[in-house]
Amino acid sequence: MFLRDLWYFGGPGESLKPGQMRHRVLVGEPILIGRAYSGKVFAIRDICPHRGTLLSAGQMITNETGASEVECPYHGWRFGASGTCSHIPSLVEGQDIDPARIKVRNYPAKEVQGNIWVYLAEDPAQAEEPVTTPPEMPGIGDTPPRLRESMTFSCDVDHAVIGLMDPAHGPFVHRAWWWRSESSIHEKEKAFGPTHLGFAMRDHKPSSNSFLYRLLGGEVRTEITFQLPSVRIENIKAGKHHIVGLTTVTPITESQTEVTQTFYWTLPWVSLAKPLLRSFALTFLRQDRDAVDQQQVGLAFNPRLMLIDDADMQAKWYHRLKKEWVDCRAEKRPFTNPVTETKLRWRS
Repeated sequence: MFLRDLWYFGGPGESLKPGQMRHRVLVGEPILIGRAYSGKVFAIRDICPHRGTLLSAGQMITNETGASEVECPYHGWRFGASGTCSHIPSLVEGQDIDPARIKVRNYPAKEVQGNIWVYLAEDPAQAEEPVTTPPEMPGIGDTPPRLRESMTFSCDVDHAVIGLMDPAHGPFVHRAWWWRSESSIHEKEKAFGPTHLGFAMRDHKPSSNSFLYRLLGGEVRTEITFQLPSVRIENIKAGKHHIVGLTTVTPITESQTEVTQTFYWTLPWVSLAKPLLRSFALTFLRQDRDAVDQQQVGLAFNPRLMLIDDADMQAKWYHRLKKEWVDCRAEKRPFTNPVTETKLRWRS
């Protein structure tokens, strides 16, 4: 079940230069994400209503008023950033067709801290402002993304999200001398509480078996938040500096999900370790993807699945948050977060 009336990660801002556009499929919908020559990003349905061609296969042009428009490669129909058709080359004088009455769906799009977010409304004709705002990374201000890696998982979004927030798989899926091992497993207790459209593992000292955190030196604290539809933010504070990891889990189709890890930091020396950090990020993504691939073999037999306390409580909250979001939108009432302040205990 794809959630609506929420912001989804549409792609990295640095990959889209003025005049460029990209074809994306988000929650099963074909979307053109473009950057006008002015620098502003926009998103429209990537299907020409004339003959069904992908608009993103065409080109971006500048009209006589200086505005950027997308020109369909098949018959040259042009559409503005709002999705309104402005020109049909084949029309001749006297033909009673007003191009402005032809529209493709427009999706609200915003670029925040180098990330492009696209708002997927439940109602395609919705004209009101989005009811939520795109996520923002804490403590980094306008610092651009320093590192980004992405991978497609062959699973639905729920299994990708639950795998992301699973605190007990580390010593098994991510087993490595520099991270975790089965022999490093020990009991942990963390405080959790509600946040905007989600929950947080409250500010805490990293676990003693998290070797990489110790490389930062000094007093290190971290807080991990999750918010709908599928965004995880880990804010690591080392003195006055921050290292922020953004993980977005973006549904493409019912059986394909894109997982993107984006990292920011204000510690200057961390940039020197960027090749090593890239290797770590790719290793983690591959390990999670391999685990999901193995899981799909078993899921093909449609088994009954279990979620236990306390190790799987975050997964339970995720399902409750989804249900509450759907219910509150259907009933036209404020969202009530089902998560309460609590402590969870598990071994990992």
